[in-house]
Amino acid sequence: MKREDVLSWDEYFMGLAHLSARRSKDPSTQVGAAIVSPDRKVVGIGYNGFPIGCSDDEFPWEREGSFQETKYPFVVHAELNAILNSTRDLHGCTIYVSLFPCNECAKAIIQSGIARIVYECDKYADQDNVIASKKMLNAAGVELVQLPYSIKLSVSKS
Repeated sequence: MKREDVLSWDEYFMGLAHLSARRSKDPSTQVGAAIVSPDRKVVGIGYNGFPIGCSDDEFPWEREGSFQETKYPFVVHAELNAILNSTRDLHGCTIYVSLFPCNECAKAIIQSGIARIVYECDKYADQDNVIASKKMLNAAGVELVQLPYSIKLSVSKS
């Protein structure tokens, strides 16, 4: 008899997003994203971090201070990294992301043709950038699906 307590596809791909987030060196917020084609093939993956060639030892990770002293002008979000790392056309794909996308990522998601966002956390729902994000995503017809619970991922080093 086959096992019945298997992960759903959404849970499985959200797990990949969480695994990717573990690559982030951001001390406060680790976000991962996985882009999946309609036939359930992973076509892009990313996490929040600095652009290639920008040392994470030389650029700031701070959240407070003047703009140039914080991470905000430098970090590439997980969603954009996944789009830039993609291996094919993204029209009709789903992006799995551990944190609801900001307005800048929403623009990239819409422009790339991604049709569905499965997200877990929406802790910044009341912030202007997320309100703007939802307004654009809804206007563009992107489906938004929140997973009802957290995917706990345990990875041990041997």
